[in-house]
Amino acid sequence: MQNFLYTYTRSEIDRLIAHRKGEVKFGQRIRLLNEEQDLEEQFRETKAKYVLFGVPEDIGVMGNLGRKGTRYAWDAALKQLLNTQNHKGNKAKRVLLLGYLDFRKEMEELGSLDPSKDTFTAKARELTAKIDTEVTDLVRKVVQAGKKPIVVGGGHNNCYGILKGCALAVGKPLNCINVDAHTDFRNLEGRHSGNGFSYAFREGFLKRYFIFGLHENYTSKSVFKKMDELKDQVRYTTFEELLLPAENGFDYQTEQAFGFIKQDKYGIEIDCDAIQHVPSSAMSPSGFSATQVRRLIHHWKNHKNVQYLHICEAAPDPENDSQCRAIGKLISYFITDFIRK
Repeated sequence: MQNFLYTYTRSEIDRLIAHRKGEVKFGQRIRLLNEEQDLEEQFRETKAKYVLFGVPEDIGVMGNLGRKGTRYAWDAALKQLLNTQNHKGNKAKRVLLLGYLDFRKEMEELGSLDPSKDTFTAKARELTAKIDTEVTDLVRKVVQAGKKPIVVGGGHNNCYGILKGCALAVGKPLNCINVDAHTDFRNLEGRHSGNGFSYAFREGFLKRYFIFGLHENYTSKSVFKKMDELKDQVRYTTFEELLLPAENGFDYQTEQAFGFIKQDKYGIEIDCDAIQHVPSSAMSPSGFSATQVRRLIHHWKNHKNVQYLHICEAAPDPENDSQCRAIGKLISYFITDFIRK
């Protein structure tokens, strides 16, 4: 197995489960890797349709001059997911739990530097490119085996590696729909969480890109101009447009966005910055409700061309147990919504 991949044993998973008589928890039925068997061989042989893994890092966020904390979302999500109920509507056997990509040494390396110095940002962007390589390789292997990745971050920088890995596996660029307050389509200035889609687009891994729920207050004139110049390939609806009357509002825009990307293989991106009051690198008092995002996942996942789900940018305080539980539960809802038939 590759150097950065940490895989779980059954005993590690069992310790995270609150066992209760008469109940079968998701974690008791989720599929795990066999450390004695080749990774790609297991991807091909498993009966699981989905492969779940985490990228618990905030290097890309810091490379974008943001606040760290996205490294904590994976552990919070995994614990809550494992303790959901397993039954015919929520089948854990549909999921292979891969583990997580371990970048603790890289985060320690970055943490030893002075954040006020230019060298800090340069190192963060250098390390983000290193993360890209590992995410790309792992996603490529998953998709080549005919499985659908579910990736929990981490920063939105990881969209680049996911798109590249998928594109390399299927032999053509992907489309993508991104529920986000921001475009993450910023300048090519070294890799960070704000330009993953820009790099994927430039390098031919992203074909059509739709941003759903873009906040006008935090999108520059130059970014709007850039997107309008690329309107055949890049489109958006702003959050403000979704406040319009019902005939042109949420349901209408949901279908319009879907129509733009569904003709080819596509991924679903959920940036937790877009959800009201969710602790994240750019938390907002205004945004989607969790229920609205769940509706979007349900609507967009039921198509043969859906390729992956990526949930990112949640940044719970590890010292706040109730906040970690809430964020973990939110992400676990998104995961189970995606796998539910």
